[in-house]
Amino acid sequence: MTAENLITSLQNTRIKRLVSLQQKSSERRKTGLFVVEGIREVSHCINAGFTIDSLFLCPEIMQNHPEGASLQPLLQRAENFQVTREVYDKMAYRGGTEGIMAVVRARRQTLQELQLPTNPLIVVLESVEKPGNLGAVLRSADAAAADAVIVCDPLTDLYNPNLIRSSIGAVFTVPLVACSSEECIAFLKARGIRILTAQLQDSRLYYENDMTRGTALVMGTEATGLTNAWRAAADAHIRIPMLGQLDSLNVSVSAAILLFEAVRQRNKIGDFE
Repeated sequence: MTAENLITSLQNTRIKRLVSLQQKSSERRKTGLFVVEGIREVSHCINAGFTIDSLFLCPEIMQNHPEGASLQPLLQRAENFQVTREVYDKMAYRGGTEGIMAVVRARRQTLQELQLPTNPLIVVLESVEKPGNLGAVLRSADAAAADAVIVCDPLTDLYNPNLIRSSIGAVFTVPLVACSSEECIAFLKARGIRILTAQLQDSRLYYENDMTRGTALVMGTEATGLTNAWRAAADAHIRIPMLGQLDSLNVSVSAAILLFEAVRQRNKIGDFE
């Protein structure tokens, strides 16, 4: 590491750019860049084939996390800089990371680029607003080996730092596509993928529906549910029984329940043992 690669000032142009990428979705859209923090998250990002623009390391923090050595090969392929503890603390969006941050080039996957198996399992979220909810859904999708998560008419940036944090890197391990509801419905219909919409009205219990065929589990926001376009397009309406006084679950909890019912029906439980 040469002297010119050591950053000690909070006013450094690169540091200001990184902080701006963390804080502003407009900056991420304009530049096509986003930020990833943490050894696990950066590793998943690299393994998914994303291009690292630059890497920032804090030796004082990294010395307490020897697993960071696994990223050493990356240092030969991406521009990298060392930063002081003070500078890193200014850059970091969250506490507890391992002294490594990467500026990464965004990649937008389309529906047509999805490589799906014969009977895919897909999660569809309409107008998801909270990045933490989407991140949690991605974690469940990864755990259940879902083939894709499709976000229709998104109200959150797919590279929001809260999303990356809450997904613990699943945003890179699960194919993720953003599109309109109309595009998604046409895509699913053209491929014969059954659309199961989670809703209270005119619905059957979720475990009474066949999820062994190509299946899209479709969920809306907790506040307004799904739009009429999805209700009309559905092959079946499904619900999770609510035994208490409330009538809905957090969307990430609902997604986990439905995904693992599909896992159960597809007899994949043995894959986890």
